[in-house]
Amino acid sequence: MEKGKIKAAVEAVIFACGTPVEAQRIAQALDISSDEVLKICGQLMDEYEKEGRGIRIVRLNDSFQMCTVEEFAQPIRTVLDLRRNTPLSQAAAEVLAVIAYNQPVTKAFVEQVRGVDCSGVISGLISRQLIEEKGRLELPGKPLVYGTTEHFLRCFNISSIEELPPLPNDEEDNDENENSEQVK
Repeated sequence: MEKGKIKAAVEAVIFACGTPVEAQRIAQALDISSDEVLKICGQLMDEYEKEGRGIRIVRLNDSFQMCTVEEFAQPIRTVLDLRRNTPLSQAAAEVLAVIAYNQPVTKAFVEQVRGVDCSGVISGLISRQLIEEKGRLELPGKPLVYGTTEHFLRCFNISSIEELPPLPNDEEDNDENENSEQVK
């Protein structure tokens, strides 16, 4: 591999790891010496510093890690907190409620209850780690079934699904509607 490609490969490995990666492991992966990895990492560190970039490579004993420059910590926290605290849409709350109270359920069941396609909403709830695939039904097509996660329980500050508030009873609702009509 040519020298420019090796340097790019070292940078890519450090970025992709996300955690400190030992110089020896990089050297083995790229079939180069540890000394060459140390030299390349030093060059990358200098380049990031000279260019005033928002990221840098730090050395931690015999390992290297890519991280952000400290001066940008506040904007990073702001952006990450905003993403984490974005409220659920009405559709997401409805789908989550259907899944939480009826789990495990299929996407078809949720769509039947709501009357609209729920693919995007289910994907969003999975990416927020509020629901997850719990397996497949033994029916034609073997549809996936979904249920809530431990993260869901933490977010709603409950220790189990049994702590969800009870759903209103249909008979009670009908009785209340009849009583309110008689009063008029």
